[in-house]
Amino acid sequence: MLDPIVAFFQRGFSAIGRGIGLVVAWILAPFIAVGNWYRERSWIIKGPLGIGLLALIALYGNFIWQTQAWTNFDPDYVSRYKLTERKNDAGLPVKAAAGQTAPANACERSAIVDVTSDLVDFNVNQNAWISSMLLYKLGLFGMDWDDTPWLDNKASFQRGVNQAIRRTTVELVDSLGRVRGTSGINNNLQRARSNLQFDETAWYFGLDPFGPKTPTPSFYRSAMRDLQAFNESLAKCESIFDARSDNLIEFLDRIANDIGSTSAMIRERSENHNGGWFDTRADDRYWFAYGQLYGYYGVMAAAGADFDAVITQRGLAPIWQESIKQLRAALRIQPLIISNGREDGWIMPTHLATLGFYVLRVRSNLVEMRDILAR
Repeated sequence: MLDPIVAFFQRGFSAIGRGIGLVVAWILAPFIAVGNWYRERSWIIKGPLGIGLLALIALYGNFIWQTQAWTNFDPDYVSRYKLTERKNDAGLPVKAAAGQTAPANACERSAIVDVTSDLVDFNVNQNAWISSMLLYKLGLFGMDWDDTPWLDNKASFQRGVNQAIRRTTVELVDSLGRVRGTSGINNNLQRARSNLQFDETAWYFGLDPFGPKTPTPSFYRSAMRDLQAFNESLAKCESIFDARSDNLIEFLDRIANDIGSTSAMIRERSENHNGGWFDTRADDRYWFAYGQLYGYYGVMAAAGADFDAVITQRGLAPIWQESIKQLRAALRIQPLIISNGREDGWIMPTHLATLGFYVLRVRSNLVEMRDILAR
C-alpha cells in the first residue's frame, strides 16, 4: 500500500541529488579543465605556475586569518587604565602623597591622548590594517569586499575606531592641546592629526596617482609616536592641556555630531533596505558604528579623568557615568550574522535598529551634558 509513496519520495530525492550534482559539476568544471591542461604541460611551465599558485594560497590564507582574528579585542579595555585612581586633571602638576615631596616639573598625562594612542596601536600594530591589504583592495573577483557578506567586518570595525581617533585628534589640536588665542598649535599633535587624515586604503603602490606609495599603517604609526611624544612633553610640564569647561562643551558637541552622522547612516540603511540576513551592506554599517562606539567608550572614559574637576564642579558625575554605561552596554551586542530585517518583522531580527537605539541614547546623554555645561 505504501510502495507508491515510497517510490515517489525516492524519485524526488533522486532528482534533487542529480540537480545538486549538476550544480557542483558546473562549478568545478573550470577547475577540472585547468587541472587537465596543467597535467599536460612540461615542468618548465608547471614549475612557475605551481609556485605562483602556492604563493596565492599562502596570501589568501594569511588574508583570511587576519580578517577573522581580532587580536586583543576587549570591550572592557577601559578598566586597564585605572582611571578612578587619577588624582589630577590632565596637565596639572602631580600632587604628592601624604608625607612625600611633590616631584619637580611633573604634570599629569592626558588620559585622552593615552587612549587614542593605544587605539591606533590596536588598529595597526596588534592587528593588521585590513583596508590597505592588497587582497582586500583587489576584492572578490573584482567585487568590493564591502559588497559581499564575507571578510569585511574587521575592516569596517577598524574604520569605525579610526573615525573616533580622527575626531579626537582634531579636537586635541584645535582646542584641548592649546590655550586658544594665546598659544600656538602643538607640533606633535598637528603631525598626529595630519597623519591620521591620510587615505585609509593606501598600499605600497597605487594607480591614482601612479607610482609607489607609503602604506596607510606607516602614517598611523607615525601619528601614534607623535601622540606619545606629546604626552611625554606634557608629563614634563612642557606642553599644555587646557581642561576648561568651554573646551569640554566643544568636545562633547563634536562627538555628538559625529555619532549623529553615524545614526543617520544606520537609519537610512534600516529604513530603505530590508534584506534581513541577505543584506550584504548591513554588516558594514553595523561594525563601523560598533567600532566608533568602541573608540568613543575609551575616549569618553578618559575625558572623565582629564576633566574631573569640571565634571565634579558642574554636577555632571551621575550623567557622565550613565553615558559610559550606555557605551559599554552597546558593546555587548555582537551577533554572529548581522540581520537588517523590518522593524516590525517577526522572522528576521533588525540588528541595525537595535544598535541605532544605543547610538541615540549615547548621543542624547552627550547633548544633555553639553547643555548643562553651557548654562
